[in-house]
Amino acid sequence: MDVLEPPRVTERPPQDYLGIRLVTPFRGMLGKRNDLLDELSSWLANHRIDDAGPFFLRLHVIDMNGPMDLEVGAMTPPPVRPADHRARAGDGRVRPGMLPGGRYATMTYRNHSLRANRALLEWTAAEGLVLDRRESAAGDIFGCRYEAYRTDPRTEPRKTKWEVELNLRLAD
Repeated sequence: MDVLEPPRVTERPPQDYLGIRLVTPFRGMLGKRNDLLDELSSWLANHRIDDAGPFFLRLHVIDMNGPMDLEVGAMTPPPVRPADHRARAGDGRVRPGMLPGGRYATMTYRNHSLRANRALLEWTAAEGLVLDRRESAAGDIFGCRYEAYRTDPRTEPRKTKWEVELNLRLAD
């Protein structure tokens, strides 16, 4: 894993997005992410939404031994014209959402997502930071946990080359 920006705490405003959410097994999750990135890219192009980005993978519920509740999205500016509202309202499969504002533990890396996640979780624990997360029978439920792809997957297909910003929302 290449750490491009070390762990730190940052304040983020709320962020509009369009995304596709589903539940899938942990095994094969990244293949499903890739399929959803392709599907969302096509949907955005077909709806002439060209100001979306960066793309991201949001993990709503994590169960490493079972189903993962995840969402692939693209950040968008708020709608400003009536036509924007219609397109940005989604269609049932693609839906609008908002990444909540607040304080986040964040780091930027390239390659080895599991190692990066482990490193950021260890750093937050060592710093005494509390994540916006709770345990349930379904797994760990996160207020907001996502990887923003600083590298556009539409132009760089090699995932090992992607610059990824990992974000874990902290409890208030």
